Amino acid sequence: MSIRIIHLRKLLRAFNEPNNRKVTLLRGDIRMELKKQTRPSSKGGDFHGPFWSDAKNHASGKIDLSIATLNRIASNEARGRLYPELTDGFLEWWHNKRRTRNEPITAFPYSVKKRYVINQLDAIVKVENLLSVMIGDPKNGEQEKRLVYPYFSEEPILDEKTARLGLWLLSEALPEYDPKDLRILDVIRARAFSLSESPLTGTEEYEFVKKYAKLIDEWEQLRQEYG
Repeated sequence: MSIRIIHLRKLLRAFNEPNNRKVTLLRGDIRMELKKQTRPSSKGGDFHGPFWSDAKNHASGKIDLSIATLNRIASNEARGRLYPELTDGFLEWWHNKRRTRNEPITAFPYSVKKRYVINQLDAIVKVENLLSVMIGDPKNGEQEKRLVYPYFSEEPILDEKTARLGLWLLSEALPEYDPKDLRILDVIRARAFSLSESPLTGTEEYEFVKKYAKLIDEWEQLRQEYG
């Protein structure tokens, strides 16, 4: 069941949705799950995946994101509204960072991904598709790392409290990395959250599990309506 194996960004969105929009979101997830059960070969497309792949390649200096976005829209008109907003937000954030730190950027030679198990909920939170880079010239000493997890949703806006829950989860799921190197980027708003600016308060695990448990309960109650 998809609610128990879910991407972190989807949880963060659901945590912040008003009740009516959350119900709509959960119903959509249930219908998708039922579709997968009746048509196992059916796979939902990842709307944001092509954009984020291009954004990561832009960060590595391989492509120009603005041009890549135009090409993506030309191949699929459904991307015509949100892809420009995502592109503008990412480039605003990226260019601001490059202005303050004009150092060499190198992509990780491997993909960073984890599945974080929450035993008390029999659930798994997926942490995948990070923008993972090393900053600085290795000839001049140790490079800094940055691992940036994307939040794509137009609404709701990612607020600091919810971002802090996400940062807690990232730090637990990726213990081999220094928590100070982790970021969550609200792409459209060009706003990045870090533990240095939004330090943990000590209640994040409790709050995260409580919110996730409530979401599972709401999902399962709605699921009963579908037979």
